[in-house]
Amino acid sequence: MRENGKPTIRMLIVDDDPDIRVALQDFFELQGLRVTLAADGVEALERITQKPGFDIVLLDVMLPKKSGFEVLREARERGVTAPVVVLTARNEQEMVLKGFKLGAVEYITKPFDADELAARVRVILSRTMPPSEAPMDVYQLGHVKVNLSTHEVKRNGERIPFSAHEFGILQYLLQRRGETVSPEELRTALQEFDASEQALPIEHHVAALREKIEPDPAFPMYIETVNDSGYRFNA
Repeated sequence: MRENGKPTIRMLIVDDDPDIRVALQDFFELQGLRVTLAADGVEALERITQKPGFDIVLLDVMLPKKSGFEVLREARERGVTAPVVVLTARNEQEMVLKGFKLGAVEYITKPFDADELAARVRVILSRTMPPSEAPMDVYQLGHVKVNLSTHEVKRNGERIPFSAHEFGILQYLLQRRGETVSPEELRTALQEFDASEQALPIEHHVAALREKIEPDPAFPMYIETVNDSGYRFNA
């Protein structure tokens, strides 16, 4: 789906636990997805069969009014083709096989790690959507939007010019967000990029990068220097 000419990935999250619903909504909306919520099976079936359809569905099994398996079965009978990821606290083989038989594309047991879930969603959508619209590769950093698929960075809708090394560092730090990355790791990761930039120190590229994405480069909130041993991306 597109809004204002731009691709928008639509996700439906179905879970009867309000804390899980809101946490997942916040997590995926920060990565550029448009999220709709449902709290029970009846609402879920109504949402999942509406038009326009969703690009991906996260569906809990244990739901009030109608189970997730019932929702999945009826949705498929009504022609819904959106990929469905089943979420459940039970991982018995019979449950897993039932989910796949009904048309689930992935089965994830609670409790789960949000980053692992995001990685699986990314893989699923990379198979079902055009590369230019692939989600989870879009990050919103205040007024700055980073699209790792198209290699575009925009501030308030205006494209920001980036060198190959600057974008390579940003991409690597985003993919390793929350981890401390040493300058040596960054140099290794950047060997495939333009050799003309190799002579410049990593610190130079990081400083230039901060100028382009940080609200206040003198006091960076995204790219943090960690004990002079490396950098960590806080998202």
